[in-house]
Amino acid sequence: MALAAGVLTVADPALAQPSPSASRSDGHNGKHGDDGHRQGGDAQGGNGNGNGNGNGNGNGQQDRRGNRHRAVPVKGPVLSAGDAGDSRAPTGTGLRSALGATVQDKSLGALNFAVADAATGEFLFGDQENTPATPASTTKLATSVAALSLLPADHRIATTVVQGATPGEITLVGGGDPTLTALPVDQIRIGGAPVDADSAPASMADLAHRTAAALKAAGTTTVKLSYDASLYSGPLLHKDHDAMNIAAVTPLMVDEGRIDPRSPDEAPARVFDPAGQAAESFANFLKAEGITVQNKAAQATAPAGAKELARVESPEIGRMVERLLTTSDNQLAEAVARQTAIAAKQPASFEGAASAVTAELTRLGVPMNGVVLTDGSGLAKANLIPPITLVKLLAAAASPQHPELRPVITGLPIAGFTGTLVGRFGAKSGAGEAAGIVRAKTGTLAGVNTLAGTVVDADGRVLAFALMTRTTADPNTARAAVDRIVAKIAACGC
Repeated sequence: MALAAGVLTVADPALAQPSPSASRSDGHNGKHGDDGHRQGGDAQGGNGNGNGNGNGNGNGQQDRRGNRHRAVPVKGPVLSAGDAGDSRAPTGTGLRSALGATVQDKSLGALNFAVADAATGEFLFGDQENTPATPASTTKLATSVAALSLLPADHRIATTVVQGATPGEITLVGGGDPTLTALPVDQIRIGGAPVDADSAPASMADLAHRTAAALKAAGTTTVKLSYDASLYSGPLLHKDHDAMNIAAVTPLMVDEGRIDPRSPDEAPARVFDPAGQAAESFANFLKAEGITVQNKAAQATAPAGAKELARVESPEIGRMVERLLTTSDNQLAEAVARQTAIAAKQPASFEGAASAVTAELTRLGVPMNGVVLTDGSGLAKANLIPPITLVKLLAAAASPQHPELRPVITGLPIAGFTGTLVGRFGAKSGAGEAAGIVRAKTGTLAGVNTLAGTVVDADGRVLAFALMTRTTADPNTARAAVDRIVAKIAACGC
């Protein structure tokens, strides 16, 4: 189904020219006040209550913590094969003592939480850990685990051009890649950082160049253009659609439907008709390649078995998952959820994607009691996940038995350094000692603050945690209180 005609901002072929300052970063630091929702604040917390590590376990552990917390994240293995046996897991009693009053902070409101041993998945400590709560963007953990479990590691999303239904007609076919870009690679930023060869999105300019080459080889320089966005079914708009946190969910779009493809905003303004915008962008690039496009592109279904003229492909699914988790990308999360639905032979819709994710997680043995999923991104307040389910998802992703899930761990934002955690765990937050050693997915909706990830404790044990709050407190204050809990877990040698 197509959206009614609206105002389109068309990507111009000039965007494909290298920028004069290609070697210089655009200066955006990737800071997110939350995880893809337009709310202010850097979530530093800043309550001046010290470093938050004091669990009183003796100077030997204090020395280890002091050395460990000076480290910064570097590329390399996230968990070693020997993690399970290299150190002992903390006890529930030890965690209870270490967390103390931090879990009673009034700014947390109602708190459900769970802590588990990431090496074994064994539950260690929590409160209301089996009670479902609104997950917000920690829903993306469920989407990501299901996708990586069901799709092959080399899975890429293709955007193609095929011969149309009539002579001289070509059809642009959307395969579900929202990251297809009109920008040259030197101008692309993901979370403020430039891309490398593995993470660079597919290029609309490249697709037009390949299409033009195929057309010219056949002696064709004039075409009629149509576009096919029929891969998805059901509603195009999320129930909480606001044209900023997410655009219409279609299988054909360019630069995630952003009006300004260079915008550093985590919730930028989106175009009304992403598929129409993508088709017009493609037409402009074709014209720059010397191909005359006789018409304004109209929507049509590509003929079955039509000859393919050209294609471009997204990064592999693992890189897509890393991107959607690090930056909490709602548009990409919904696209990955639909790829999961297609692989599971479910309708590529909000409902079909939720059913496919639920079924795949059940097959993996993840506890699903009380889980309710209505989308893949976590924008919906109707979603419900207990903390125990989130820590089991993380433990599965960290397990040597599931190497295919590892991008879930590597894609988690790093406290104080990357993605939606770049502005948290600061020096004055009371959680600064956990900076660099916490990897976690954030979640924020009105009155909801969640955080789920992994942390290395004072004994070198990797723990999985999930903290889910419902509160009327200021979001920055609530997030800072959550971060102080995680810092206490990191400091625990208990």
